[in-house]
Amino acid sequence: MITFGVEEEYLLLDPVTGHPVPRAEEVRAAAGLGPTVDAGEVQSELLQAQVEVATPVCLALEEAGGHLLRLRHAVGAAAEELGCRLAAVAAAPVAGAAPMPVTDRPRYLAMHTSAGQLVDEQLINGMHIHVGVPDREVGVAVLNRIRVWLPTLLALSVNSPLWDSRETGFASWRTLVFSRWPVSGPPPHFADLDDYESRARALLAAGAVLDSGQLYWHARLSERYPTVEVRCPDVQLRADDAVMLAGIVRALVATAIREQKDGRPARECPDELLHAATWRAARDGLTGTLVDPTGELRACGDVLSDLTRHIGPALEANGDTREVNSLLHRLLRQGTGADRQLQAFAEGGIPAVLDLITSQSLLA
Repeated sequence: MITFGVEEEYLLLDPVTGHPVPRAEEVRAAAGLGPTVDAGEVQSELLQAQVEVATPVCLALEEAGGHLLRLRHAVGAAAEELGCRLAAVAAAPVAGAAPMPVTDRPRYLAMHTSAGQLVDEQLINGMHIHVGVPDREVGVAVLNRIRVWLPTLLALSVNSPLWDSRETGFASWRTLVFSRWPVSGPPPHFADLDDYESRARALLAAGAVLDSGQLYWHARLSERYPTVEVRCPDVQLRADDAVMLAGIVRALVATAIREQKDGRPARECPDELLHAATWRAARDGLTGTLVDPTGELRACGDVLSDLTRHIGPALEANGDTREVNSLLHRLLRQGTGADRQLQAFAEGGIPAVLDLITSQSLLA
């Protein structure tokens, strides 16, 4: 069994206006005092209206789902006590009157100094899925094989269609905001581990990034853990949708490891086509067509069928087939987080959206 873990970022919102509120340090401290939260599971983020949680290392999807619900409820209860509400939403639907204060950490302050306006607009939240790999060389082989599926994964996860109280025309506005950093989007194809590390060193030497943490590729090698870290998904409204994505990512990584062991070459896709596929997935989500791993424009259902066939043996080996397929069918039936936000916005405006994103965040 391949181990994995999940990190999620949330917003803290005023319960009446929906404006982001800078209560993260207080909420984090209050959540950490509870008996159900261990040290390090609730963390600060770039802006003071954001909180991040991290599950322990997991073996089973049910285990990860339990941790996510436990952490969401702990942070949500702390937020309620301090007069705000937790929202697992990937972009703030309502902007505040002034920029949100930056969390008082040297790294975050340096980021604000180097890219002030961009940091001010980082009221966006993602989820990061870490999957264990035997070593970094295998990790690079995994990156080369999963990169073609990242736009499809993004399309499944879209949950940020609103910004500044209006529709953006994109299902994942978070992806567009994040793409303005110097290093972002799908990772390139790497010749080997030396190539990966030499490119990272070159970006640091050129001053393109402040540190390795700003290598914001949609999938990368973790510098802290022996994992591949997949970063493209929006944070999910519901915890079990996050579990579904974690199961898919773990199966993608397991499939890539098997292909690497069998000596199968990685599927090629030109960088410009992969970036275009990502842009299209961020715009449309699952509402129309997707660019598949071969670069062909096809119906979403056909691409998702290809994905489930591709990872089917790994899902079966992990015991995840029934849960992932059930949650995937529910997602296709009920719509993505972006679909549901847009429906709420059409029916009841911003108040209905705020009710949706704050109530759904604490559901299984």
